[in-house]
Amino acid sequence: MAISTIAGIDFTAPAETVARQLIGVTVLVDGVGGRIVETEAYDREDPASHAFSGPTERNASMFGPPAHAYVYRSYGIHWCLNFVCREAGHGAGVLIRALEPTVGLDTMRVRRDADGEWLLCSGPGKLCQALGVTRALNGQPISLPPFELAPAPPGLEVVTGPRIGISKAMDVPWRFGLAGSRFVSRPFR
Repeated sequence: MAISTIAGIDFTAPAETVARQLIGVTVLVDGVGGRIVETEAYDREDPASHAFSGPTERNASMFGPPAHAYVYRSYGIHWCLNFVCREAGHGAGVLIRALEPTVGLDTMRVRRDADGEWLLCSGPGKLCQALGVTRALNGQPISLPPFELAPAPPGLEVVTGPRIGISKAMDVPWRFGLAGSRFVSRPFR
């Protein structure tokens, strides 16, 4: 039986709920990672979502079971990591936009060729490079190695704003972040 609740989050919930709840969760890939400080939600009813036009070879994992990874290449350059949510067949996910790096910083610095901690994971492409995420992780359950998720501490303040880097449904406030974090990809207004 597939596991759909990890780190206290029910991944069968709507994408915007999961995206908010992921703020503060620690995610590690092969022991390297940190605290999630920025996410964006996408749903099949959303014209900005990869799932909007239905299943394809590229987005098939998005229509798979919840609590699995959906990894795709953005602009033919950067890998992006998403966590699938809702029930299998629905087509929804949460883009992990930024982490506060806490574990494996030396490994991240080598992978990213960057020194400043705030530069290591402050964007989805940087994050995947720092964590060593590639298409090989697409469709993998996030409840099993190489993934490890730990619950967020209580009482975190989450801020909301419009998603960035998209050309459709830009006003939808499905970007979530940890209030005051210097590790987000772009400041919240």
